[in-house]
Amino acid sequence: MTDTAQKGRASWRDYYEMCKPNVVYLMLLTAMIGMFMAVPGMVSWEVLIYGNLGIGLCAASAAAVNHLVDRRIDLVMSRTKNRPVAQGRIDTKHAVIFALVLGVAGMAMLIIKINQLTAWLTLASLLGYAVVYTLWLKRATPQNIVIGGLAGAAPPLLGWTAVTNEIHGHALLLVLIIFAWTPPHFWALAIARKEEYAKVDIPMLPVTHGVHYTAIQILLYTLILFAVSLMPFATGLSGSLYLLGAVVLGLGFIYWAVVLLRGKSRKAPMQTFNYSLLYLMAIFIIMLVDHYMLPAATLYIGAGSDAS
Repeated sequence: MTDTAQKGRASWRDYYEMCKPNVVYLMLLTAMIGMFMAVPGMVSWEVLIYGNLGIGLCAASAAAVNHLVDRRIDLVMSRTKNRPVAQGRIDTKHAVIFALVLGVAGMAMLIIKINQLTAWLTLASLLGYAVVYTLWLKRATPQNIVIGGLAGAAPPLLGWTAVTNEIHGHALLLVLIIFAWTPPHFWALAIARKEEYAKVDIPMLPVTHGVHYTAIQILLYTLILFAVSLMPFATGLSGSLYLLGAVVLGLGFIYWAVVLLRGKSRKAPMQTFNYSLLYLMAIFIIMLVDHYMLPAATLYIGAGSDAS
């Protein structure tokens, strides 16, 4: 079999890779927690299944567009050079069809099974990432990830509106946490991949302003994130368990930002990046645990008072 023939053969794993499953799963985790945070009790199984499936399909569609648009620069970067579209295992026509099918299916599911508000907000998020960020911001400004990060921060809001069909200030607070988290998370990776971004003329902050300047920005945004992460407790959305978790996790993030700024370890950028992933998963999971522990504890205390 020739190399050309091998390149033209796509497996289900290639299409699965186009969906950026690890990114989508993290988005769905925050969307699901947004659903649970919206109500004091349990979320209906219809909303859990159809809401997350619709949001996930739209997110996968945006990821597929990213593979399609970035196929030429993906070939130059070691992290992405084996992507299926870049390698030609999936051609442009099939990539477009795949992205459209995912997006249309996701939107249809949200409109029919959930509500129109969630559907249109999800579409705005899809277009924000696939069009505004991928096609324009990524190549236009070193602040690309700051401005474009709003699209990636939307899942908790989408989960919240899927349950309530309304935009609430607490939901926007969850969005703000991810929005503040995105720059230090992505810039740590950008430092580790600085040479590759420079090679393909993508103006990531480490390329345009240097590693030290980027590390300062990472520390500043991490401090902003620490302050923002305390707001669910300050506004009454979450309780003491969440506060403890946010403080411990936030101090850990600040520690890695300082290590990165000192510049004494070559592993610091990826260590900071990996910690940022752990941070986001952990803080939202702790928020969810706190959400269900708080009313349970209140009920227990109330029952004890009645008994006495």
